[in-house]
Amino acid sequence: MFTVYALQSLNFNFIYVGMTENLNDRLLRHNNGRVKSTKRFAPFRLLHSEIHPDGISARNREIFLKSTSGKRFLKSIIID
Repeated sequence: MFTVYALQSLNFNFIYVGMTENLNDRLLRHNNGRVKSTKRFAPFRLLHSEIHPDGISARNREIFLKSTSGKRFLKSIIID
C-alpha cells in the first residue's frame, strides 16, 4: 500500500506532494528537516492523503496532484 500526500508549510505559501509507504515516518522526516527539498519550508501540516494499492496508481495520482489542475484542487481544500 502506498500513500500519496500533500503537505502545507505553516510558514510559507508552499505545498509539497509526494508518495510513501510509511506516512508517519515520512511526515516526521519532513518536519525534522531531513528531506533536502523541503527542509527550508518546515514545519508542515498534512493537507491531504490518499491510499493506493500499488506504486503505479500512486505515482499517477502524485503526478496529477503536481499538475496545475491538481494544485488547484489542493488549494481549494486549504483551511486557514
